[in-house]
Amino acid sequence: MPTSASRTTTLSRLYARPGFLLRRAHQISAAVFEDECRDLQLTPAQFGVLTVLKSHPGLGQSNLARALGFDKVTVLRVLRGLESRGLVERESSAGRRNVSVQLTPAGSRTLESAQKPAERAYRRLMAPLDREQQQQLLALLQLLTGELEDEARAAFVPPARQEG
Repeated sequence: MPTSASRTTTLSRLYARPGFLLRRAHQISAAVFEDECRDLQLTPAQFGVLTVLKSHPGLGQSNLARALGFDKVTVLRVLRGLESRGLVERESSAGRRNVSVQLTPAGSRTLESAQKPAERAYRRLMAPLDREQQQQLLALLQLLTGELEDEARAAFVPPARQEG
């Protein structure tokens, strides 16, 4: 039977693992964002979709998923929620295989209204760190995700790299 000290050591190892800390940081990040955007009833995923569509109106559903690193099921779920609220429209061009998505006027207004709360959420999330630590954190996260991109379950391809 494990001793109290060995259980503590085992838990300490778990709690110090990057995966555990990244998942926990993501939970906190989402909670802070949703708290700031409560009045708009907007999630980080929905904000991401609206932001990409503002920059790339009519982007195909598959390219939209890649632009956010979402799998097809996730992007569909997010789009259905946004569509039911009248914030996006999906249009099939060649059957149902090639579906393009665009913001509605209500979607544009919601995205505009979300800018200040999203910025407050960002500041709240980064508040425990000084400016240098914030830059280091972002640089390390970009390095980690960039170097391990091939390990991801869903591809991340920004729209600018998809065109051409």
